[in-house]
Amino acid sequence: MLLARGASHRTATDAELVRWGADLALVEARIGGPGAARADTAIDVALVRTGAGVRKRIRVNGVGRRAAGLASALRTVLFAPEEMLLVSGPPSLRRSALDGIASQRSPAYAADLATYGRALAQRNSLLRAIREEQADRTELRYWDAPLLDAGGAIIEERLRTLDVLAAPLAQAHAEIAPDEAAAERFGLRYLTNAPAAAAESPRDALARRLAETADKEVWNGATLVGPHRDDVAFELGGRDLAGFASRGQQRTAILAFKLAELDLLTAHDGHPPLLLLDDVFSELDPQRRSHLVRRIAGLPQAFVTTTTPDDLDPALLAAATAWEVRPDEDGRGARLVGPLAPAGAT
Repeated sequence: MLLARGASHRTATDAELVRWGADLALVEARIGGPGAARADTAIDVALVRTGAGVRKRIRVNGVGRRAAGLASALRTVLFAPEEMLLVSGPPSLRRSALDGIASQRSPAYAADLATYGRALAQRNSLLRAIREEQADRTELRYWDAPLLDAGGAIIEERLRTLDVLAAPLAQAHAEIAPDEAAAERFGLRYLTNAPAAAAESPRDALARRLAETADKEVWNGATLVGPHRDDVAFELGGRDLAGFASRGQQRTAILAFKLAELDLLTAHDGHPPLLLLDDVFSELDPQRRSHLVRRIAGLPQAFVTTTTPDDLDPALLAAATAWEVRPDEDGRGARLVGPLAPAGAT
């Protein structure tokens, strides 16, 4: 994930990615190779300890890039244990999942997210200063414009992404749970705090809501409306799964979402994304595991991690190249050992 997004999905602190006692962490990858459908692309991400923390350097084919530019170089679909909370967990999980798909379909979207994040941080800081009577409300206009431009673009692209995701999502759901799919429609619905009125664009709706909440924002010292507070509902038969679905139904919905993401990104340019399965087989029952294994078998490459090899499908183990992460003797790091012999080999 460091190569695909410039950050780990496990921690928001880059320092935790550098081995204890080391000054540098370097991750490199080459995408393509002989017979590949696309030209070779080299990516490297270096994390260097400094007095103030960790400095990150990202390069694609030797040229410096921002993290937002990585999505177009290495497209991935991540399936990790924390995503088992995608249906019923906090809205930030669902926003992040949708943003990940949209960023890989549109490089401009990743840039809009970065612009929005900077404008939001500056605007919130100014709102706190206004609350403490250390700044004037008129200063907000300097940050309102980039917030509205980027925020409107984010909402529009999220809606477009959900629209094109609808068909592969329904197909994946029917594949996993045909009886349930025949009885009720499964889909995603965008929940915004700035709903557009008739003939109103998302940007105009957001501008209207900012004006309506102006006094409350100053009182709270924070921006109260915008895509950073929106949500996505997983619905079956028009009802939010978070409120009534069983554990099995939730896992069916999450697996269907991930398979739909895989299909959508593959259809985007004909090249399947890299599938990353981070210790999720233990979270799935045998039937859902089999659906995932069938999809893995049709991909050029996938990375699967597990702490319990017995959780993996025997056919998958037989076809896989296995490596093991072992702790160093000093206990301060780990090393990769392999490739190991296939399961059952003598």
